[in-house]
Formats: sequence, structure tokens, C-alpha cells
Amino acid sequence: MVEMAEEATEPAKVDIMGLCQHMFSKMATYLTGKLKATSSDYKLLENMNKLASLKYLEIKDITVNISRNLKDLNGKYAALQPYLDLITLIEEQVAALKQAAYKLDAYSKKLEAKYKKLER
Repeated sequence: MVEMAEEATEPAKVDIMGLCQHMFSKMATYLTGKLKATSSDYKLLENMNKLASLKYLEIKDITVNISRNLKDLNGKYAALQPYLDLITLIEEQVAALKQAAYKLDAYSKKLEAKYKKLER
């Protein structure tokens, strides 16, 4: 058996410059996408920070209003305190007067019983 000889040919020239340009183009596209994604993440964080800042300002305003109202209420309570003290004193005096009335009632019943006993 005799083998047929093939003509030796040079391998096809690879277009190195074209392949490099193609690789750099794809790499640039990839990096641009990555940078856009990172930029979008930072914009999202910036928006979230702005919203959080606005929310904190709202909370601060609410807190200031609550503090102001609490001071007003404390002032009104302080103004009412003398009257509340008078009410407490009147309650104590009414309780003492009630006790005196009970004692007087009990004493008058005893006197009535003695009078009825003497009358007989």
C-alpha cells in the first residue's frame, strides 16, 4: 500500500489584530456594563439616603411638636396644681366631716335611747 502524499500547506494566517480588537471591544462592553450597574447601585443608594434623610426630618418635626405640646401640657398642669391641691384638701375635709356626722348620729341615737329609757 502506498500512501498518497499531500501537499504541505501553511496553516491559515490568524488575524491577530482583528482578534485583539474584537477581544478589546467585548471587554469594553463588559466593563461598561459593570460600571453602569455599579453606577445604578450608587444612584439607588443615593436616592435611599435622600428618602431616609427626608423621613428623619419628618420624625424630627414630629418630635419637636410633641416636645412643644408636652411643655404646654406641663405648664397647664402646673397652673391647675393649686386647684388640684384644693380639691384634695376639700376631699379630706369632707371625709372628716362625714366621720364627725357619723359620730354625731351615733351619739344622738344614744341620747335618744337614754331619753326614751328615762321617759318610761
